[in-house]
Amino acid sequence: MQNRATLLRFLRARGAGDAAEDVLQELWLKASVGAAGPIADPLAYLYRVANNLMLDRRRGALRRERRDQDWTEATGGPEIGVSDSPSGERVLIAREQLMAVEAALKALGERTDHVFRRYRVEGASQREIADELGISLSAVQKHLQKAYRALVKLRRRFDAD
Repeated sequence: MQNRATLLRFLRARGAGDAAEDVLQELWLKASVGAAGPIADPLAYLYRVANNLMLDRRRGALRRERRDQDWTEATGGPEIGVSDSPSGERVLIAREQLMAVEAALKALGERTDHVFRRYRVEGASQREIADELGISLSAVQKHLQKAYRALVKLRRRFDAD
């Protein structure tokens, strides 16, 4: 906390802009977990981690831009005078499918639904989920397999329709 202002200046100077606070928060989370061994120069360590976080964010942004550009090129790009938004019919179909997916997940039980959402939607690791629920990693994987099987079955039904 003593070096918060200097770390923020460092991040902004490296191009973080408005995301500097977010990067600093992520840095705090990583630092609070602790390093694997003793740190000879803690301030230099924080700067190095901050720099690495900035590089990770920059690489992620570049990957997103490249993926979006590739998708636009692969699909022929937007046509002038034609809306990119889905039709009303497509929106209704998507809503119905979403409701069917939610119902299928609920039918699997509260724990399987929770495990699936924490892992696939919220991005929690399987180990985190196991620790939160007090179950084994194998049990988490079995819950995920159960959810995946149900969703594959549902997807096949959607494709047949």
